[in-house]
Formats: sequence, C-alpha cells, structure tokens
Amino acid sequence: MSAPKAAEVISLGCRLNLSESETIRAMLGEERDLVVINSCAVTSEAVRQTRQAIRRARARNPSARLLVTGCAADIEREQFAAMPEVDGLVANTSKLDPRAWNVADAPQPVPQQHTRAFVAVQNGCDHACTFCIIPQGRGASRSLAIAEVLREVERHLVQGAPEVVLTGVDVTSWGHDLPDAPKLGQLVGAILEEFPQLARLRMSSLDGVEIDPQLYELFASQPRLMPHLHLSLQSGDDLILKRMKRRHSCADAATLVEGLKARRPEIAIGADFIAGFPTETDEQHANSLAIIRDLGVVHGHVFPYSARPGTPAERMPQVDKAVIRQRAAELRTEVAEVRQRWLAGLVGTTLSVVAEADGTGHAENFASVRLPEGTARGTILSLVPTGIDKGLLT
Repeated sequence: MSAPKAAEVISLGCRLNLSESETIRAMLGEERDLVVINSCAVTSEAVRQTRQAIRRARARNPSARLLVTGCAADIEREQFAAMPEVDGLVANTSKLDPRAWNVADAPQPVPQQHTRAFVAVQNGCDHACTFCIIPQGRGASRSLAIAEVLREVERHLVQGAPEVVLTGVDVTSWGHDLPDAPKLGQLVGAILEEFPQLARLRMSSLDGVEIDPQLYELFASQPRLMPHLHLSLQSGDDLILKRMKRRHSCADAATLVEGLKARRPEIAIGADFIAGFPTETDEQHANSLAIIRDLGVVHGHVFPYSARPGTPAERMPQVDKAVIRQRAAELRTEVAEVRQRWLAGLVGTTLSVVAEADGTGHAENFASVRLPEGTARGTILSLVPTGIDKGLLT
C-alpha cells in the first residue's frame, strides 16, 4: 500500500487565486491525501478548464479527498457538487478560514512557491460591468488594512522573495471601506517606506481611471515601483465601453499613458481586451486594434467574449463565435507586432532581471529574458540582451 501523498492545491485563473492558494497550502500543513481545486469562473472556458482539472486530479489521485473552492464553485455550486469526482465544496468567502479545512492552527510560513510573491490587498468588487460574473463569486469589495498588508509583505521578504506583486479583484478600489478611506497610493507609499530592502514592487491589473495622484507620482518617479502598468482596458471603442459599463473612456487611457511615458519613458503598458463583445462592429473592433498601436500595448491579455449566465451582456445581441475567434486572433497579432518592435528596442540596453525556475526571467518592465544556464531562481541579474528568439530576449 502506497504512502499517503501530501496535500495538493491546484490554482486556476487570476493572480489573486495564486496568492490565496499559497495561503490554503500553508493552512493544510501536514494534511495528506487531499486535493484542493481553487477554481475560476471569469469565462465559460475557465469553468470548462476547472472541470477538466477536477477530472485530471481525480484520475491522478483516485483515493484522495477532492474539494473545490473559488469563484466557479460558488457561481455554479449545484453543477460542481453533482460531479462524481468531487467530495465537497468550500465557499469562496470561507476559503482563507482555517476552520473551513478543519485546521485549528494559524498557517505557518512555507517556502516561496513563486519567484514573485503575490499579496492580496483587496477582494470582491462593487462595480457592475455588464459582462462580468465575478462579483457573484467574490462578493462586495473589501480591503486589507495597511498594517496587515505590511505584515504579509514582511513575511514574503523573510522567505526571500525578490519581488512583491499587489493583487486583488479591483485593486484600485483598495481603501474605500477602511477608516478615512485611504487611496491605493498611500498603501504603496507605506510599503516602499517600511521596506527599503524591497527591491521590486509590482502592481497587477489596475483600473486606470481610479489611479490616485500619489500612485501616479510613484509610477512616474519611484524606481522600486516597477515600470509596468497593466490596464483593465477591455476595448478601444467608447460606445462598447459604455455598453460594458466601464467607467473610463479611450481618451482617459491615452491621457494616463501619455503622461506617464513623458515622465518615465521606460514604462511598459499592458492591457486586457475582450474580443467580440455583444453588438461590436468591424469598425469598433478596428478601434481596439488602433488603441493597441496608439498606447503601445506590449503585454496583452485577450479574452474572446464568453456569455456568462445572469449578466446583462448575455441579453444583448451576440457576435458570431467564429467572428469572435477571428477578432481575438487579430488582437493578439497586433499586440505581438507592437511587442516585437518594443523588444527590438531593448536589445543592447541594460536590464535588471529576476530569474524564474524555467531558465527565463522578467525584467523590471516585465519583458521575458532567456537566462544563462544554471541561474538560480530568485537571483537578480544585470544583463544586456543581444537578440530576440521566439518572443524572448536572449
């Protein structure tokens, strides 16, 4: 009879899930023969991948107890509970409570699972974008107090993390529910002041229209805040943005990016895009292609539109699925072309790169770099790339 396996946590979806999965893994401690799937529901494809992960995990671990948590497990609770592979569900709002896993003690520090330490400073969302179902799985927006964030950052620094990433569902809404309603810039400033030994602080996806003056100034001038701004843009057409119920315009995004690039030319721009949102015309799609070029988007996350049950966008006139796939491919191609020109401009420059475990690393601007063989994970190197190979600086 084989020895019981250590508990396994499988994380799907966003960086917030990655951060939460590490906390769950720490809470489980010495648990054996347990598999946890931390699910995602941002698209129908994400839910499909969650089901696939469950089946694969069960096939690998036929005798283990298999529990599912995360957004998909909350939003489609009955469907996941009915899967024969699943032994139980843990509510998304309870998954960081040790009692949900029958664990009495507080989680102990564990070895860093990723080169970049993800610190969840905020959860939930108070907005009502017409395409999004995540508020149903995450609940109302709530913030971690500054003192709690500082403790979490310190824990990761003690473990040796060379870079910390602040993450959440709607990170720029951080602080609205805390006393005196501090802005995100105050939190970022407090982290940089408290930990002068922190070499690299990075932000995850931000709502550009909510970037406060202090955060703007830190992005423009603070070298330890990485020159990498990823915007939750979604579209390059103002009418589509209104139908999505986004709060920014294309002009807002352009003003933000132009101002930051004027102050800090090396800043790299990333953005999320939804291809084929309901009612989107060819002309409106062309506007999204244009904004990729205009803003210089070099890190693009493109999501083919996927109707989520119960959302307002589901009731709008839908775009043909084949057209959606084609538009997604065109958006990705546009980003790839802009990115290739950007990478070419980095050849011959000096970059500070954090090594990953797979022989690559990320520069401050999040450019991917192939590293010398044998470079230890977490090492920070100063390198001058001499070429490009398959999207990697070499």
